[in-house]
Amino acid sequence: MTSSVKDKYSVLLPTYNERENLPIIIWLIVKYFTESNFDFEVIIIDDGSPDGTLDVAKQLQKIYGNDQIVLRPREKKLGLGTAYVHGMKHATGNFIVIMDADLSHHPKFIPEFIKRQKAGDYDIITGTRYVGDGGVYGWDWWRKLVSRTANYITQVLLRPGVSDLTGSFRLYRKEVLEKLVQSCVSKGYVFQMEMMIRARQYNMSIDEVPISFVDRFYGESKLGGNEVFAFLKGLLHLFATT
Repeated sequence: MTSSVKDKYSVLLPTYNERENLPIIIWLIVKYFTESNFDFEVIIIDDGSPDGTLDVAKQLQKIYGNDQIVLRPREKKLGLGTAYVHGMKHATGNFIVIMDADLSHHPKFIPEFIKRQKAGDYDIITGTRYVGDGGVYGWDWWRKLVSRTANYITQVLLRPGVSDLTGSFRLYRKEVLEKLVQSCVSKGYVFQMEMMIRARQYNMSIDEVPISFVDRFYGESKLGGNEVFAFLKGLLHLFATT
């Protein structure tokens, strides 16, 4: 399924209250794509941020141009899965990169994702914090424990064949991501995990690239007790239905 035309990469960047982080993450994305000479666009999906994230995005669009920065805002917070669906409708690339806008995912890893994908003609490349040089920086022991435990329980119950199920820094073929999003029923953090479980069910080819995950620079973390409870509930649902 190797493409004869030049590949184009659409970066989907869901945002909510990321006005401080957005200029930096966009600058880094543009830098690494330009240096690697890959064709790209960044689609910013802002969910009605009250902090003025969209105003910052409009300024960035003026700086980098409409071809590279595409704004597809929504009225309110509607969830990660629907943000990807919304972004994909406007994506012109044949590959999709999903990542967080809060600088926890460094764009320097994107060229490595692309090289790995091309080398093995994979459907999905996923960043892993738990293999090789991968790691987590800036988390206290509790968050590390929650993440590791969640990952371990998931590995035991679901045997997904990837080492980091809850990560959200990935490269997909566009048609593969479309199929996965359509088949997923989970919301929130469990959504990322279900994507990998479904990919395994469909016999899609997956490889991993070690990444360093850095806790958010500015703003509030969105992981609280409710999310942990929702994660465990979602995990049990997946175990029962896959």
